[in-house]
Amino acid sequence: MATPLTVPSLTAGADFVLRPWELSDLPLVREASADAYIPLITTVPSPYSDEAAEEYVRRQWERAATGAGYPFAIVRSRDRRPVGSIGLWLRDAAEGRATLGYWMAAPARRGGVAGAALRTVTTWALHELLIARLQLLVEPWNTASVRTAESAGFRREGLLRGWQQVGDERRDMLMYARLSDDRPDRAGSRDRSERRDG
Repeated sequence: MATPLTVPSLTAGADFVLRPWELSDLPLVREASADAYIPLITTVPSPYSDEAAEEYVRRQWERAATGAGYPFAIVRSRDRRPVGSIGLWLRDAAEGRATLGYWMAAPARRGGVAGAALRTVTTWALHELLIARLQLLVEPWNTASVRTAESAGFRREGLLRGWQQVGDERRDMLMYARLSDDRPDRAGSRDRSERRDG
């Protein structure tokens, strides 16, 4: 049986914190459930109900308890409002790999929040957890998520055709990865004020 994980609290820039999910985060699940895309690529329930939302939060706790990974809520520091989610999943940890996924509620998009969260978890995973390879998947049309990945130093490795079921169809995915010994490149060192993220 896998060892239970303790999800830490991490500071993501000056204005946001990453922390374990709480039942007080149901308003964020409600926002996400109304999004046209988030429920297709996550286990966020749609249509929304308080019962289904509570089950969603409890699933995040179970993922940590069973060693499946580290699910974080992204929370604005000034008013403690949750605005998104990021997770580090350890299915392939024995091979030195982990997968990242993230989503933001619509009102919090385009402000650099997802990028700050991704850079924070990436740094923590590479330097504290000593994971050799981090990877994430992005649909080719999702330019905001592509910019977010590149802002955190992830490099595009290729197109995986028909990789994932999204809604009623198989979709292509771009594979992005960052290795523990990668050096910063142009994508990771661009002026952050020019970026937007999803």
